[in-house]
Amino acid sequence: MQAPGLWNPPGGTLGRIVAETRERIAALRAQRFALEAAVRTAPPAPSFLDALRTADVAVIAEVKRRSPSKGAINTTIDAAGQARAYRKGGARAISVLTEGAHFGGSAEDLEEIRAVVPIPLLKKDFHVDPLQVLEARALRASALLLIARALSPAALVEMASLARDVGIEPLIEVRSEDELDNAVRAGARVIGVNTRNLETLAMDPAVSERIVPLVPRDAIAVHESGVKDRADVDRAAALGADAVLVGSAVSAAPDAAAAVRALTGVPRVPRG
Repeated sequence: MQAPGLWNPPGGTLGRIVAETRERIAALRAQRFALEAAVRTAPPAPSFLDALRTADVAVIAEVKRRSPSKGAINTTIDAAGQARAYRKGGARAISVLTEGAHFGGSAEDLEEIRAVVPIPLLKKDFHVDPLQVLEARALRASALLLIARALSPAALVEMASLARDVGIEPLIEVRSEDELDNAVRAGARVIGVNTRNLETLAMDPAVSERIVPLVPRDAIAVHESGVKDRADVDRAAALGADAVLVGSAVSAAPDAAAAVRALTGVPRVPRG
């Protein structure tokens, strides 16, 4: 088990985006008081945890225009229309990319989607500063992504604790046993296992095969990356995944509702 203090900053694509994100955060500093006020008055968001606690593998469908690994996916997506289609298809939650430079998303996408669908929204971004947590709550997200590789173990604990304090569920993403340990120390109730290495962008299905079965049974395990069809959901379920996060396949589909519907209804298989 890795000691909490042993961590080095990420490199590669993830390191570059994290550095750019820290530059973006400078603009948020001028909004601190407005964000704090918005957090105090924001109504409760729909429960991300409750949405994923189902008999079948829950589908989290993602609004995704492009990515560093695939390039353009569907650059003309209308966020609100796509979200409506995902809900019609049976998505239990919607992941909204709010990073602009590499993924083509925005905070406005999340606001537009929240206005038209009542199901939980996951704010998907490179969250490395407490101000981003306040922003996510002000936008009425139900959950936000915390990437264990992007944060020191101490910062991961701090960010996860703040998220829960203001009413947002942190989805902590891991790729190794050490990162899983750090997520558990941070009190994670939803743990994502990403088969894609965000530093090199390489895919390795063995990561999910190794890590998903180790996720504590009282946490929600989310299989991330590489889900294209129902067979992939079946494989994730066999590992013990409670949910799958699907981006490119449903974002690129000509019929988004049908694409999501095709992934639903796979029974969960208890871990352990």
